Amino acid sequence: MSCVTGIASRVTRLAIPFHVSRVISRRGFLAGIVATGTVAGSRVSAQRETIDREALVKRHNPVMRQIDPLSPLSLGNGEFAFTADVTGLQTLPQSYENAMPLCTMSQWGWHTKPAPHLDRNSLRLTQYDTYGRSVGYQTNSEGQSDLYNWLRENPHRLHLGQIGLLLNNEEIRPEDLSDIHQELDLWTGRLTSRFSLKGTPVTVTTAVHPSRDLLAVRIDSPLVAQGKLQIGLKFPYGSPAMNAADWQQPSKHQTFVITSHAGSAKLYCRLENDEYFVRINGVRKLLTGDPHAFLLDANEFVIEFSPRPRPTQLPTVKATFAASADHWRRFWTEGAAVDLSRSRDPRATELERRVVLSQYLTAIQCSGSTPPQETGLTVNSWYGKFHLEMHWWHAAHFALWNRLPLLERSLGWYHKILPVAKQLAKSQGYAGARWPKMVGPEGRDSPSPIGPLLIWQQPHPITYAELCYLSRPSRDTLERYRDVVFESADFMASFAFYDDKTQRYVLGPPLIPAQENHPPRETWNPTFELAYWRYGLKTAQLWRERLGLSRHPVWDRVIAKLSPLPVSNGIYLAHENCPQTFTERNRDHPSMLGALGMLSDETVDRETMRRTLFRVMKDWQWDQTWGWDYPLTAMTAARLGERKVAVDALLMTTGKNRYLPNGHNWQRPNLPCYLPGNGGLLYAVAMMAGGWRGAPRRHAPGFPDDGSWTVRSEGLNKTLLFQI
Repeated sequence: MSCVTGIASRVTRLAIPFHVSRVISRRGFLAGIVATGTVAGSRVSAQRETIDREALVKRHNPVMRQIDPLSPLSLGNGEFAFTADVTGLQTLPQSYENAMPLCTMSQWGWHTKPAPHLDRNSLRLTQYDTYGRSVGYQTNSEGQSDLYNWLRENPHRLHLGQIGLLLNNEEIRPEDLSDIHQELDLWTGRLTSRFSLKGTPVTVTTAVHPSRDLLAVRIDSPLVAQGKLQIGLKFPYGSPAMNAADWQQPSKHQTFVITSHAGSAKLYCRLENDEYFVRINGVRKLLTGDPHAFLLDANEFVIEFSPRPRPTQLPTVKATFAASADHWRRFWTEGAAVDLSRSRDPRATELERRVVLSQYLTAIQCSGSTPPQETGLTVNSWYGKFHLEMHWWHAAHFALWNRLPLLERSLGWYHKILPVAKQLAKSQGYAGARWPKMVGPEGRDSPSPIGPLLIWQQPHPITYAELCYLSRPSRDTLERYRDVVFESADFMASFAFYDDKTQRYVLGPPLIPAQENHPPRETWNPTFELAYWRYGLKTAQLWRERLGLSRHPVWDRVIAKLSPLPVSNGIYLAHENCPQTFTERNRDHPSMLGALGMLSDETVDRETMRRTLFRVMKDWQWDQTWGWDYPLTAMTAARLGERKVAVDALLMTTGKNRYLPNGHNWQRPNLPCYLPGNGGLLYAVAMMAGGWRGAPRRHAPGFPDDGSWTVRSEGLNKTLLFQI
């Protein structure tokens, strides 16, 4: 396969208000590397010097010199993000609307349209035979499309407000701009946008506060002193669309000025039963005509969004810039780093760019208090809801890169929705907790022809808990996550059906595997899910032992008699009833690779998996895949010692493995960014650079040792890596 060389465009990553604890000190890690020495004849060599992290990060600062509708730049902190055009604000929304809309989003900012004539509890379920037992799933909209669609679309994430420049109180057009030079300084989290506006120079500096949903803006231009440059602030009605905004419904929402005096203003926004508050400091004048549009006369201001009134004083622009710089400096110095700059492979610069930008993007988009949607806090995908099977791909890498708190921020949400997950399992006749697939913050599963039948998100919370324990082994960790671990395992054990005829436990039917193009009534024993079930139940038993509890006998029975991984003609199948895996079904995720890639299942036959890997590389329809399929394939290749294949998979040239100048993994026009690709890339690179359980005792064991790669890394959580 040909591979991407890429554009040396640059992006950064936002810091998070946490002091990241480290399992291994940098000094101790470096000492261990030096003691290991350099592998003879290999340019994948051990490092003997610390990485200049500031230089590493800054050489990938994204720089824009023209309007690129697919690559606006975002600032954020994991809970809040602001996406800007080349002016550093949202001055030209129409230029980006059909590519990557400019949004202001938060973890708490949701909207629900009223449904006065719909009873959300009256949705009819489709019945599926489950070994003689009928189980209902919300998979069919026929005869109930209004309710079905309302449940899918609500709640939807909300664009909180548009902030842009105006010239003489009028909208600015793209042709009014020239001499554009915009740079996001990843090291400080500061966006500097320089341009000429009808021939007059303008500089806009923008940053987001690291621990508040607050944007700071400074504008320098002769146009300010001349009174010609203003700030426009607009508030939309909610929409499930990609832009999360409906500007055509002014009568359906209200925006009120609560106070306006002494350079500050407080606003109140209400959309039916949803509400939020906006505070602005540094305003000379606040003018309004349109009930949802305001004019700020200011060259320096901060604006904060919140779900409830905040009594604390707003920070200044200067203080926000300083807090952002301190936060990002700590982010980049306290986590891990991988430097590929001394490699001879021409693809190394592009891979390093993707790694740096993916760290930044997952920090600002995927490290919040709830699991992220697949497009994070940039734009809406699937109405802004998050997909729990994707949470692993968004955030598991944080533990490997020694940024465990960024993963843990969202784990408390599973405990919060545990009662909902238990009720879902009970309603279907199962024990424990069945985690939903496509959800909003309330944790209620959304109807879908596919989502309710997926199962591979079920072991995820066990994996997250284990990543936490291996990084921080303590009784406190065990107690914190025990309920989620045990309830997950109870469901998994009860979902597995014991077939007396074959004397084994079977998964499905009905189910839809990670590779979603399989009919649920004809699918059983998918390779990846079998391996993940074994891992999840064995890990849950280990947690019982750590807590001084006896092993659960039902879990042990399932582990002992779980069906073997399905094989045909010496190759692993997608599932047991799929001989056409590499003909009719060779698209979407090659999920069977995950059994020895994402996982390290001890029942996998390595030569069978090697043959499967090469068959996938040869026959898979790569134009019909997803962004995380490339790191998935790379991890499998690395574990098999196929190091060249690992790099080739990671950098394969396909539309779905495209990384934009802003670092986002593009998938299709209505999915212009896809953060599971970024997170998967980071997980794979951490393994390839740092190792894994059973990895060869050599430096960077996942990279080729032919002299083309020089991999320098520090700070990776090797205690964890050597156990995955």
